[in-house]
Amino acid sequence: MRACHGSGQPGLVAKKQWSDLSPVARRFILTGGAFEGVLKIAALFDLARRPAEEVRGSKARWAVAIVLINSVGAVPIAYFAYGRRKR
Repeated sequence: MRACHGSGQPGLVAKKQWSDLSPVARRFILTGGAFEGVLKIAALFDLARRPAEEVRGSKARWAVAIVLINSVGAVPIAYFAYGRRKR
């Protein structure tokens, strides 16, 4: 982002409103949010049903990371790829 020029306050960043975004940008944001939401729900559901001995690390820490870190799916994917032990 660029600093606003002419505002009299150097270093301020212009913020875009939802209505300022193009339809493509809006779809991209909504699709990314939906993708992350579905992955988080799937990862939490799997984590809740999986026995602790089949999870690498603490189930509580995985749950906190899945819920709190906004990652466009990176944390849930990491859980599915590395956090689960083979049955």
